[in-house]
Amino acid sequence: MNVALAIILVFLLLAIYLGIRARRGKDMDLEQWAVGGRGFGTIFVFLLLAGEIYTTFTFLGGSGWAYGEGGPAFYILSYGSLAYVISYWLLPAIWRYGREKRLHSQADFFASKYESRSLGVLVSIVAVVAMVPSYLVLQLKGLGLIVSVASYGAISSNVAITIGAAAVTLYVMISGIRGSAWTAVIKDIMVLSVAVFLGIYFPLKLYGGMGEMFHRIQQHDPGFLALPHTGYNVVWFVSTVLLTALGFYMWPHTFGSIFSAREARVFRRNAVYLPLYQLILLFVFLVGFAAILAVPGLKGDQVDLALLRLSRSSFDPWLVGLIGAAGLLTALVPGSMLLMTSATILSKNVYRAFVPSASEERVNRLAKALVPVVALVAWYFTINSGKTIVILLLLGYSFVTQLFPSLISSLLPNNFVNKWGAAAGIIVGVAIVTYATVGGLGTGDLLPFLPPALADINNGVVALVANAIVTVGVSLATRPFVARSSAPTT
Repeated sequence: MNVALAIILVFLLLAIYLGIRARRGKDMDLEQWAVGGRGFGTIFVFLLLAGEIYTTFTFLGGSGWAYGEGGPAFYILSYGSLAYVISYWLLPAIWRYGREKRLHSQADFFASKYESRSLGVLVSIVAVVAMVPSYLVLQLKGLGLIVSVASYGAISSNVAITIGAAAVTLYVMISGIRGSAWTAVIKDIMVLSVAVFLGIYFPLKLYGGMGEMFHRIQQHDPGFLALPHTGYNVVWFVSTVLLTALGFYMWPHTFGSIFSAREARVFRRNAVYLPLYQLILLFVFLVGFAAILAVPGLKGDQVDLALLRLSRSSFDPWLVGLIGAAGLLTALVPGSMLLMTSATILSKNVYRAFVPSASEERVNRLAKALVPVVALVAWYFTINSGKTIVILLLLGYSFVTQLFPSLISSLLPNNFVNKWGAAAGIIVGVAIVTYATVGGLGTGDLLPFLPPALADINNGVVALVANAIVTVGVSLATRPFVARSSAPTT
């Protein structure tokens, strides 16, 4: 066993220890397991939200896209900043309703707001489809890459994915959201230290400074640092920032973190603090840019290796091991939240919709039993996925953002959207995203009558617009029927 692999293994064991120890003194019923007893303060909610937001996508995907795509990578830096502004008003409203109704999941929220278990089942299906084959796969894929490269090939990517999935499954089953929160403590310390160090070190060491680095990249590939005229152009950039900012808090596991908070002020404080964490992306981008001329030739999903390849060619194995350990933790924390949320949704919002008489204890036991099942499904998709980390994330965002219109309308003082409109809009939006994804179609293919200047709009936005139109139209069309069915009988 080499030094790098030994260090990664130590941090893996530490994560498992912290994750399991987090349950000490707590009776892990569904309330404690899924939302931590609703008693987390500003720091733990910060760590959970940061743990969900800054993942292997940040560590590998951000540097990989800076390396492979150049200027378009800056969309990643933009959407989070907008989303934190939205969170200042959105999250307290969701939290207040969730606390009042004692909700555990995103699907609970929709089912309660629209008084429809069927809508809760639909939201559950969209949530699990968005989380497991894309976002959870993204984490496991990143974990495999990190451990395989950082261990100098001593452990293959598939073996690393298997071990990582087993470790997360273990502490999620035992400690639930508390395990994720405690593991996030060490994860954030490691990721901040590593990203800032690498982002400063590589431009200085390889180029003598950041200005010289960008100058040489421009000389090597003129225009690479700007947005291209087609494809990932200005229209794509703006529409993608809009889509991802609106979908930022639509991820189902985010609702678990929101419901775990002790008070609404927690979110307003974090809307101030979390944008500072966004700066970590800047350092990650600098590593990706520094790798362009230092480790050339990475293509396709290999661009996700830019940070690790550059680190391995520059540092001693012990430091590569620490970098690999930081990357490992960026996969374990969000992976654990995704696993727990998927299992909770399937148990409480799908199983219980068909078996309403199921007790809370039975739902709790089933949720924990489903954790290894979800992990196994995610493992299968990960082994068979060839997409880059950023593409997997964008695919997931296109799905979850389809929940945005009906969620926002549910918070209006006089919501005219009903369950039929909400369900129809979500189905249409998801159907368009699925059709475009399976067929590999862009907006220009979906809407060939659009002028060329609009052909590169993110097709998730097209689906979102269609979703909103259908939501409003169906709600208005079914209004008389809903009014008659809810009128008191005499």
